[in-house]
Formats: sequence, C-alpha cells, structure tokens
Amino acid sequence: SIFGTEKDKVNCSFYFKIGACRHGDRCSRLHNKPTFSQTIMLQGLYQNPQINNCAVPNGEVSDLEMQEHYDEFFEEVFTELEDKYGDIEEMNVCDNLGDHLVGNVYIKFHKEEDAEKAVNDLNNRWFNGQPIHAELSPVTDFREACCRQYEMGECTRGGFCNFMHLKPISRDLRRKLYGRRKEKKHRSRSPPTRRRRSRSREQRRY
Repeated sequence: SIFGTEKDKVNCSFYFKIGACRHGDRCSRLHNKPTFSQTIMLQGLYQNPQINNCAVPNGEVSDLEMQEHYDEFFEEVFTELEDKYGDIEEMNVCDNLGDHLVGNVYIKFHKEEDAEKAVNDLNNRWFNGQPIHAELSPVTDFREACCRQYEMGECTRGGFCNFMHLKPISRDLRRKLYGRRKEKKHRSRSPPTRRRRSRSREQRRY
C-alpha cells in the first residue's frame, strides 16, 4: 500500500510518520487525524532552557544543568501520566528546533482507551503557566519517525530536520522509570492460571 508514503499524492507522509508537518494547515496533502491511537502528542510541552535562555540570569546553561532540568521534567510528566491514566510503553521528547516539532512530547500508552482519556483530560489542564494542547497521534513506530542520520551523529540539517531528533534521558532515570514498571507488573501478577489466561485474551484485543 502507498498510503502515507511519499508516493501517496493525497495523504501527507510526514504527518502519517511523525504526527506533525512543517506546512501545518497549509499542507497540500491531507493530515488524517486518528480517531483512536495508543499515542498522544503534547505540543511544545517541553520548554528547552537553551532556547528560552532569556529566563536564565546570565543567558547560559551548562550541559549538566540542561540534563538535570530535562530529567526532572521527564520524570514529572511520565510518572504523573502513568499514575493517572495507565501504563506507558514509551515517552519521547523532540530536540528539534522547527516550529512544528520543538518541545513536542509523544507518549505511547499500552491501551488506546488510556490515550483517549489522557487527551480529553489534558486539554483542560495547564503546565508551566501554559494551556496543554494534547491530541491523538498517528505515530506508533518511533523508529520510522526518527532521523537515522541523527542517531549516527551524521544529520546535516541540525535542529531544523523534519524527522524526530529525540532527546535522551540519563541512564539512572531510565533504570528508575523502567524498574518502577517492572515492580508494578510484578505486584499485579495474579497466581491463578485461569485469570492469567483470561487477562492475556483481553490484552490481545488492543
């Protein structure tokens, strides 16, 4: 199928792969917004101190301060959304500078209904003095959405690349968040075989 590929002259391949397009509403191709998805996008939620350095007294932010600021943001958003709406499979934050990608946060939930619940609720909430703009995203495979050249340190487009440049969290935080998930799974595991089988049948629906 050519749907969502560059050969598709009707539907926008960038929106299909990345959930955002630099042309926005002016794009000549259709942006098919999903009616259900495991993934949500929080537009521009992460405020990068290096971009907004007017808020910093001397206008400079060290790499260590940057990582600490980012890890705090990531942990706060991840833990609150997982506790409130349901299990998160992955969360990614764009390090791009283009208006359509800068600060975008993508969260892939385990269940589609958790993603829908999160979007409906978050659109009535504020974060850091700004209203949250949340929407369901067509992105399900982040490998397709990411810039492979950037991952190899070879992207020549810099922050204005139209594919995702994902900002990594520290190893310690990754262990902490994923360890937390394993503990939750371990606690929720139920010994009776019949229940475990019925739960696995339910999981296959999603």
